[in-house]
Amino acid sequence: MTITIRRATPNDAAAYARIMGDPAVFGGLMQLPYTDEEVWRTRLAESCAPGKSDLPLAAELNGEVVGSAGLRPVSPALRRRHALMLGISVAREAQGRGVGSALMAAMCDYADRWIGALRIELTVYTDNEAALALYRKFGFVIEGTFRGYALRDGRYVDAYAMARLHPDPPRIASTTAAG
Repeated sequence: MTITIRRATPNDAAAYARIMGDPAVFGGLMQLPYTDEEVWRTRLAESCAPGKSDLPLAAELNGEVVGSAGLRPVSPALRRRHALMLGISVAREAQGRGVGSALMAAMCDYADRWIGALRIELTVYTDNEAALALYRKFGFVIEGTFRGYALRDGRYVDAYAMARLHPDPPRIASTTAAG
């Protein structure tokens, strides 16, 4: 079993629509039923456009796209440029096979080692035990609870606000002047 993580492209739209269209997946996300390949092609084209700071990732298992993840700025406000929002999804047939961990490792590495983000933020439904375990594994902690956060299958459900702070924020190495 080989998991490959790469930057997503608009050509991944069909795979994204397949993954996000599965009731076992979209029920844990802020997606709606009846997703569409063209909608995903447009979203991916926008997030991949030159000058965008989004990081859309695709996970392939033995050559097939089975997961997606992304980091994007939380806000255009200059005082929030240190924070990123994370989203992730894994196809039903690939859950529990390390795909989520591979995507999380890639996103945390990118945020920590290449762009110096201080915070990665996310929201997760309070009953999504698998996702909570994955996020905790990568250092995310619950910072609050949103009551009645989203409508899911005809009922309002709660969600947690979670975040991970950079474990070793970048700093300038101290220098000693030769005397």
